Amino acid sequence: MSMRWGVLGLSALLAACAAMQQNQPAAEAPGLPAMPSPDWRDQIIYFAMIDRFDDGDPGNNDQGMGEYDPGRSGHYSGGDLRGLTRRLEYIHDLGATALWITPPVANQWWNPTREHTGYHGYWASHLMAVDAHYGTLADYRALSAALHQRGMYLLQDIVVNHSGDYFSYDGPWNPADPTRNFRRHPGPDGNSAPTQPPFDLNNVLDPAQRAAAIYHYTPNVRDFADPEQVANFQMAGLDDLNTENPRVREALRQSYGWWIREVGVDGFRVDTAFYVPPAFFEDFLYSADTTYPGIDRVARATGREHFHVFGEGFAVDAPGSDAAMRKIDRYMRGENGEQRMPGMINFPLYGSLVDVYARGRPTADLAARIEAMMQIHAQPQLMPSFIDNHDVDRFLAGGSEAAMRQALLAMLTLPGIPTVYYGTEQGFREPRAAMFAAGYGSGGIDHFDTRSPWFQYLKSAIALRRSHPVLSRGTPEILHRNPAGPGALAWRMSWQEQQAIVVFNSSDERTLIDGMPTGLAPGTRLQPLFAIDGKAPSAQVDDAGRISLELPPRSGYVWQPGSVEAIAAPARAAPTLEPIQNTVHSEDFRIAGRASGPIKLVVDGQLEQAQTVEPDRDGRWTATVDTGDMLDPGIKHHLVAWDGESAQASAGLNFRVQREWRLLADVADPDGDDHGPDGGYQYPDDPGWRLERPADIQRVRVFGSGGSLRVELTMHQVLTPWNPPNGFDHVAFTLFVELPQAGPGLRVMPLQNGELPGDLRWHFRLRAHGWSNAWFSAAGASAESEGTAVIPTATIVADQPARSVSFTLPRAALGHPDTLSGARLYLNTWDYDGGYRELGPTAGPHRFGGGQPDGPLVMDDIAVIELR
Repeated sequence: MSMRWGVLGLSALLAACAAMQQNQPAAEAPGLPAMPSPDWRDQIIYFAMIDRFDDGDPGNNDQGMGEYDPGRSGHYSGGDLRGLTRRLEYIHDLGATALWITPPVANQWWNPTREHTGYHGYWASHLMAVDAHYGTLADYRALSAALHQRGMYLLQDIVVNHSGDYFSYDGPWNPADPTRNFRRHPGPDGNSAPTQPPFDLNNVLDPAQRAAAIYHYTPNVRDFADPEQVANFQMAGLDDLNTENPRVREALRQSYGWWIREVGVDGFRVDTAFYVPPAFFEDFLYSADTTYPGIDRVARATGREHFHVFGEGFAVDAPGSDAAMRKIDRYMRGENGEQRMPGMINFPLYGSLVDVYARGRPTADLAARIEAMMQIHAQPQLMPSFIDNHDVDRFLAGGSEAAMRQALLAMLTLPGIPTVYYGTEQGFREPRAAMFAAGYGSGGIDHFDTRSPWFQYLKSAIALRRSHPVLSRGTPEILHRNPAGPGALAWRMSWQEQQAIVVFNSSDERTLIDGMPTGLAPGTRLQPLFAIDGKAPSAQVDDAGRISLELPPRSGYVWQPGSVEAIAAPARAAPTLEPIQNTVHSEDFRIAGRASGPIKLVVDGQLEQAQTVEPDRDGRWTATVDTGDMLDPGIKHHLVAWDGESAQASAGLNFRVQREWRLLADVADPDGDDHGPDGGYQYPDDPGWRLERPADIQRVRVFGSGGSLRVELTMHQVLTPWNPPNGFDHVAFTLFVELPQAGPGLRVMPLQNGELPGDLRWHFRLRAHGWSNAWFSAAGASAESEGTAVIPTATIVADQPARSVSFTLPRAALGHPDTLSGARLYLNTWDYDGGYRELGPTAGPHRFGGGQPDGPLVMDDIAVIELR
């Protein structure tokens, strides 16, 4: 292969490089060597942002337009294609088999309306040119060749929905007259349009350009429930391409087919696919046009029979819903089976992985998501799965390290193409920090440590998947789930004659699996394949094909069935429970049964909270069941008597609990006081903040049920223009809770440049915005550290018409207090995007103004509330 690259000729290569530097397409070079497509089910993707991964050529960092500043998150840091090439051995050593990179195309370098740069690659100015910050066409070809020489594959991020941000509307928009209030954005390079035809025809004030209809001349999406806006309006200010226009479709096929032929790209990830009509992809991939055929046809002509294309559809489903999954599926196949993209990124699975492992949601939520995934999608094995990426918080920003180990193992033992976001293997907490020492957020050191604990853990988990095809090609069957909270979750993977059993305990405490059916023959020994911490215990299936296990906190095991052996008789009879007459309770209730020795009454698998009971001389016992943690009347709770010595459980009893909530406080907050501690703060310039005032608190009501807490806020406005999964955006809420007799607590407000009012000290803290829901204890917290992530996190309910947002925290989240009497609360608002947004003397498009950068990041707050 390396010899084949030399036949391009020096003059042709220099001409290609020069053309790329000038944002012009090079003349087509001879075709590159064919690289047959792999079986994508078996691949492991490593996703790297070019600008943040490694700097192999410092000479291309600064292009002289004020865009390069590695000290600022929104500016270029210096990463490039040569940097990626020289670090391929690092990626290969991890076990990844494919590299997905952010768009390498020439970008709008500086956007004066945003005070931001196109370092990320998604603001295209020329779709057939390599951005000068990233290198040259020759650099890109070298990266492709180096990957293929290692048996690895190249995935390029592409955009078909929009170009950069070259125009907007600075007043009311009139669809009948799109010239009214139309404004172009000339950059420091003098360009007010992309440099590539026909995308350079963006001036609606020119009748000829308007008639060309390359763009939809529209404002930003304001209502994500309106299909017309989603398909045809601007997303986050980016100029929306008219993908119904045959001329636009042809130009997109031409542009992206070029990269397959000229660089040897093996697959595409399609950015913002949801903002393009699904049927567009039938033309984009499969068009029979002879001049600029569909992408799949171009790829097949280069020997890539299974060129993979997967789209981004940023949507997650609430528990019990599958609307997002069905929307995603429409981008893979039409109502009549029309072939569209082979895959879509599995955002709903991501949402459930984070909810269950990082936030302590019931494991039944993830179980249901897995079942729905297998039912709704025809080929879930081709859908990339992930636990964090460049558009969401890092997993460790709100989840514990133990939780991330579990989420990674779950991803690697379920259908889908596991995708590792760069830096996850080094324990990164900031979404877009650089891997190289000179880049943004690196701490001044390189992060390519192959001996780090995270790298080694992920390497071993990837090796597990790659050495057992049942994990990449198999079908999961749920064996156990907990509908009440964190705890046990188990599934069996089956493919051909192979099987594997995967078991987790998502709780920070010990949990019990009782009588789990395995589908295996009685007496089957389970042979350990993998354990998150240590070695999986040996286990044997009982005479009914079931298994009962005590699982350590945050454990994760993978077994494969082994030999069938004789089953030893139990030392004594299993305990029993007497039936209960009433299965719905509003308070604690009595239960009775029989046992041969001491037992534990285990509710919902919670061994740490289990009550130890001694039977009398006749073997009879009675006890009271504590219902203080049971808040949802819809949940069916599960109770067993457990004899740990003989490892036997009684038959289970199911019941529900419907507890009452009591109003503890009702506090009004003045309207219009959302201007910071001294009254001089300003919202960011974007109208979504300044006109709507989403951080203005108007009322706070606090409810209690025993030791459980609910805080209900009424706001000036509840906004959703960015389609947030939590039901609100443009604001972040930070709640501090002080509990009596819980120790000294802390006064510092982490990451917010301030201290709590008065003598308040916090023991627990909630930080929530549209995409995050994190709950911390004060252990390890400081001005720079949020503390220790704990579960379960709050249940969030947003009601936009009522302008309300509520947070419900079960007693377990607060350390199991019997009462909230004497607790004190403090809540404030700001906004958050991978960190609390910046404050400065003057407001910017996304920066708050009216204060110094080290000033308190508080827009509105409430007086301290003491509960009685």
